[in-house]
Amino acid sequence: MVEKSELLRYLLAVSPLLVGWILDRLIADPQWLPHPVVGFGKLISFFEHRFNNGERRVEKGGIVAIGLVAAVFLCVWGVLWLLTPWPLVKLGVETVGVFYCLAGTTLAREVRMVFEACERGLDAGRRQVARIVGRDTASLNEQEIKTAALETLAENLSDGVIAPIFWYLLLGLPGMMAYKMVNTLDSMIGYKNERYLDFGRIAARMDDVANYIPARLTAFLMVLASGRLKLIEFVKRFGSSHASPNSGYPEAALAGILDCRFGGTHDYFGVAVYKPHIGVNPRELTLSDMYASLRIVFRAELLMLLFVLIIRTFL
Repeated sequence: MVEKSELLRYLLAVSPLLVGWILDRLIADPQWLPHPVVGFGKLISFFEHRFNNGERRVEKGGIVAIGLVAAVFLCVWGVLWLLTPWPLVKLGVETVGVFYCLAGTTLAREVRMVFEACERGLDAGRRQVARIVGRDTASLNEQEIKTAALETLAENLSDGVIAPIFWYLLLGLPGMMAYKMVNTLDSMIGYKNERYLDFGRIAARMDDVANYIPARLTAFLMVLASGRLKLIEFVKRFGSSHASPNSGYPEAALAGILDCRFGGTHDYFGVAVYKPHIGVNPRELTLSDMYASLRIVFRAELLMLLFVLIIRTFL
């Protein structure tokens, strides 16, 4: 007979991740619900406006980035420690925290809406894809719109699901939340333009390090979910082609699964940026490709979830 203490330990080990993931699948990110990432963004903006000036911008940006990540980790750890006498309350707080850190369902819906918008017309597709990509969308054709959406879907599987769960496995909710701060820092100040090149340099490097293993793990899970393990060679061939040390791997996995081609020249803030092609088949993307991509992403999430739950059950 399982003792109550053992049952409680088991629930504390697996329930937050499992229930948090289920909540993300069911309700995603409702606009009426306050989100901690919005707070992260306000903090980053506050410090960026005050310190991104004058000399020694690299050092000042590094202090801000490291300080914010450390503050998030310690604050979350402290809250959970204070809740130790009330394990069920702690369980609830951790579950909500996991839910906030996962962003798979929202982007999957957005990608579906991009393909559906393209069915209504080019302008509708451009407006819709602009919600989820950083590139300029005003001159994109239909193929480029769909390519941008699927590239973002592959990257987000890593950034929005696999990486947060990976850091949850290593460092619990504090690590998961700290990762979200790293990711938010990179998305706000990690650009290689005049304003952020120096101030955001360390934040961008932190994001590269934090995503190094998760990006490659994401690619492997996608290939495993497809049942075509020979695609690992394809990922090895094209994964390092991307300008980012990490983004190319999940993109290469999806390009290989769909037998299509990603990459090419795109405009960012009015500047043309060339991205090496990932894949060799420049075929037109269809609704079927979108549905196939969503299935692969969902299966990869399930595999990661199962993997982590098994580990946490026996640790």
